[in-house]
Amino acid sequence: MERIKTELRRLRYYSKKDIFTFTNIATAVALIFAVACVYSTVTATTRNWQLEQKLSNLRLEKTRLQIEVDTLELEQKYYNTEEYLEIMARSKDGKMLEGETMVVLPKNSEKAINKYADIDKAEQKRSNFKEWLDFLFG
Repeated sequence: MERIKTELRRLRYYSKKDIFTFTNIATAVALIFAVACVYSTVTATTRNWQLEQKLSNLRLEKTRLQIEVDTLELEQKYYNTEEYLEIMARSKDGKMLEGETMVVLPKNSEKAINKYADIDKAEQKRSNFKEWLDFLFG
């Protein structure tokens, strides 16, 4: 039992004189303060970066919406012009100006619609090499 008491006293003395000195305690407090400062700086910087990204995205969205509004305003102005009203009257209502003659053509037949379809398919089947030969040598 006496040996244990001696070891405890020795450990207490060692801890007071070597571990819990003013320099060691000040160093530990300074280290804890430095870690806390770095942590708060990193979290603030991360938050600021995220907010900056959000702000940038909102600015882009605002610009896109402003362009869309400007486009719609121009469209609205165009729809109110005499030129547009005349074009719509001609196409929808079949109206015409004095001295003009309206020609109404029949709808295209299937043969007329598909007239160039075979030619397009033949051109698509040619290889790249054949295309170059035709380009270079006619």
